[in-house]
Amino acid sequence: SFVASVGSSNYEKLRSVFLFRPDDVHGLEQIPRPNTKVAITEDGSKTAMFRYPSPGSQEGGKQPSEDVGTMYEDPYKVAYYPRDTRRMHEDPAFPNPELEEIKLALLPEDDEAVKEAKAKFEEGPQSSPGNKGRFATGPSDFDPSGLRASMSTNNEAVAQSLAENMPDHLPMPDWWNKQEELAAWYKENNLPTPLGAIGYGTVPREGRIARW
Repeated sequence: SFVASVGSSNYEKLRSVFLFRPDDVHGLEQIPRPNTKVAITEDGSKTAMFRYPSPGSQEGGKQPSEDVGTMYEDPYKVAYYPRDTRRMHEDPAFPNPELEEIKLALLPEDDEAVKEAKAKFEEGPQSSPGNKGRFATGPSDFDPSGLRASMSTNNEAVAQSLAENMPDHLPMPDWWNKQEELAAWYKENNLPTPLGAIGYGTVPREGRIARW
């Protein structure tokens, strides 16, 4: 070979004459190759290289999805207030309409304050009407409900969304599946059978110690 004919020392001298940075570990390539190992110690015993497999070659992340057909199927709908049923009707400006109607029905009808309250109740909330899909950049129809952006949110849409998200399940207590066993114990000990279990022993000891 050419290297053997001229010798390795002479070959390195020729390389340094005709090549720019002949010892560059990346071969003057701007983007290092994934399989290129770079020495990070003086003796070269430790090297570093790109991760393998690279992040781009791995399977992408999986984003949890909501139930198909719900408003939150859109991953950009991250607002919580349209389904925050726990705080529903806590705002004095948006009371429970059914409860308010009952309260007004119990008040004297000939009272001027009651008449004024009934008229205000029939008008409904006047705040937060929403921008009807008109933003500073112009009209937009990316969300017909108006709940995706706070500027387009309106009272009617929020109330409808909260009603749709109201819980419809009846959670059972932890003693429900062993109620016959509990009733048998009370009958065996000639004691009146209470409603449910007293729950003693289910609370940690630290939780039963009073802190004065």
